Amino acid sequence: MQHALDLAWRGWGRVHPNPLVGAVVLDGGEIVGEGWHAEYGSRHAEPIALEAAGSRARGATLVVTLEPCAHQGKQPPCVDAILRAGIRRVVAALPDANPVAAGGAARLREAGVSVELGLEREAAEAQNAIFLHALGNPERPYVALKLATSLDGRIADFEGRSRWISGSDARGYVHWLRAGFDAIAVGGRTARADDPSLTVRGAVTPRVAPGRVIFDAAADLPGSLGLVHSASEAPTYVVTSPQAPASRLSALERAGVRVLPAPSLSEGLRALRGAGVRSLLVEGGGRLAGALLGNALCDRFYWIQSPVWLGDRGVPAIAGLPSEPIARAERWRTVERRALGQDTLLVLDRR
Repeated sequence: MQHALDLAWRGWGRVHPNPLVGAVVLDGGEIVGEGWHAEYGSRHAEPIALEAAGSRARGATLVVTLEPCAHQGKQPPCVDAILRAGIRRVVAALPDANPVAAGGAARLREAGVSVELGLEREAAEAQNAIFLHALGNPERPYVALKLATSLDGRIADFEGRSRWISGSDARGYVHWLRAGFDAIAVGGRTARADDPSLTVRGAVTPRVAPGRVIFDAAADLPGSLGLVHSASEAPTYVVTSPQAPASRLSALERAGVRVLPAPSLSEGLRALRGAGVRSLLVEGGGRLAGALLGNALCDRFYWIQSPVWLGDRGVPAIAGLPSEPIARAERWRTVERRALGQDTLLVLDRR
């Protein structure tokens, strides 16, 4: 199952809004076929793995990260391919939460195939957190916060410079990460200070380039800002206050920016979901990060910690977060930790 989960990641940035899926065929404990869902609308992981196994699939075990589908969509039902191949046993990490595609386990059992659900379920849920959130929470996008900080929790030095806190391996990882989200977001101060491009320039070319989002209550974004004057090149949204000056809103709209007035951060996220943004990767700044965390609007935190000290005058990574006694402090669950060159990645989910 761990190998199937590893295979599933190969579809990152290419299959959404479909889930990531990997599959392995086992014959007598030996892997005889494997596959993954590689592209939205293309063949699913199970038929690819079964085809690779050939005749050795008969009487074998299929290990898959998601319950095989039982419906006709862009591809035929995976259940049909499994039955034709003569698979004796199916082990799946997750039941399919999509009511349209679900029911594969029941059909397989009716046909005499042994089906087990739940192996490595927690890891599979973390892998497909965006897909599961989109099905279960239509009110707002799945929100992930990514911050690259110094050892003392700073995102820039005392002069506001942040390039580069992290190393090349970490920056490569961030571009891979961006490829799997519908939009990349920053706060207005970060947009004005850094003028980031918020594009994907890595090993994975996303099937659909992510949009760009700026949270700025005053809509005080000059037309010279790259995010503004390039708005015709990628969907660009500004989430702002309903009280923002009309002249500023008109200037942004003339540049091709879609303006989303919202009385609160949660309403701004609701407006983004209504605009089709199902997943949002927020990359700063500190006040936006604090507001998302303080209002329980963040689902995952990607923390890249670099071995550098920036001191008390450096810019804090998170600002305005309410303080709680340690007994009531919110504790998150660790999903992943690993090295990125000299930097360290820590991935955390809200419980």
